[in-house]
Amino acid sequence: MRLSEARARLAAAGIENAAHEARELFAHFGGYAAAELFAADPCCDEPTLCAAIERRACREPLQYIIGRVFFFDEVYRVSPDCLIPRPDTELLVEIAVEKLPQGAHFADFCTGSGCIAISTLAHRPDATALAVDISRAALSLAEENARANGVSDRLALCTADLLKESVDGEFDAILCNPPYIRTDVMNTLAPELMHEPRIALCGGDDGLIFYRRLLGTYADRLRAGGFFLFEIGYDQAEELCALARAHRREIEIFKDFGGNDRVALVR
Repeated sequence: MRLSEARARLAAAGIENAAHEARELFAHFGGYAAAELFAADPCCDEPTLCAAIERRACREPLQYIIGRVFFFDEVYRVSPDCLIPRPDTELLVEIAVEKLPQGAHFADFCTGSGCIAISTLAHRPDATALAVDISRAALSLAEENARANGVSDRLALCTADLLKESVDGEFDAILCNPPYIRTDVMNTLAPELMHEPRIALCGGDDGLIFYRRLLGTYADRLRAGGFFLFEIGYDQAEELCALARAHRREIEIFKDFGGNDRVALVR
């Protein structure tokens, strides 16, 4: 298969950036240097490459096919056991790195791949963290990613259903990118999202089930001056503000690089 044929196959399947993704797959599975793929049309019949092109044409996420993703300044191994880390979530890490107190101990709920906790720890060598997820398979990935990024000695892992169980400990902050997509929206999502774990996406009928639970149950786990830092949906700021006020908490909303409401800091 030629690079141009792979590009055409992906474009026909509705892949928006088919040229870029074809190059990514040729580089990863065909052993090509990325630079040489811009001005050439190589042919490669490596079976794993041909299979990867077909998997992507079936709208399996590129990150799962390659098995890794870049997030913040780190590299993460990913699989269908975890949500794929996204650039929008980097804003949450950026705020955490800036606002955590010296020597902070924080929790990362719904940790998935571990990207929030690990990237925060990588940029705050004074901090320690507890990463929590309902999925043992996701926590296994988080453990692997913590080792690969050199923070495993400062990260503890815990399996828990945060909607039913109470996690012990006191924290300077609780960070969380929870499932926040409404149930009625789930079937309208892009085909790629159908490959990601539903449990990491669906936030109940109104998308707010985790925010209610965490604000109602874990506020007393915060030390003096502590805060929650949540990723939120682009259309959820007003509801989060109302929820924070109902709990007599101050809230600040931060916008992502696309100008959408993306992170809520609740004190």
